[in-house]
Amino acid sequence: MLTKEEKQKTIRQHQKNAKDTGSTSVQLALLEERISELSKHLQDHPQDKSSRRGLQKLVARRRKLLKYQQNNES
Repeated sequence: MLTKEEKQKTIRQHQKNAKDTGSTSVQLALLEERISELSKHLQDHPQDKSSRRGLQKLVARRRKLLKYQQNNES
């Protein structure tokens, strides 16, 4: 689980302006962080089926956001 400080740091690194917390690039960065944490968890706990399902959902959401970003942003 991302701590509040880690999340704020990631947002600050990817935001376009001071109030940007929901742009595609910020959302993708936060998803990447969660996906990497879940991947590490599943390496230690391969039988955790509910976490694997959550990881699959996050990967699908990332794929959709990447497609959106490719089509709509320059």
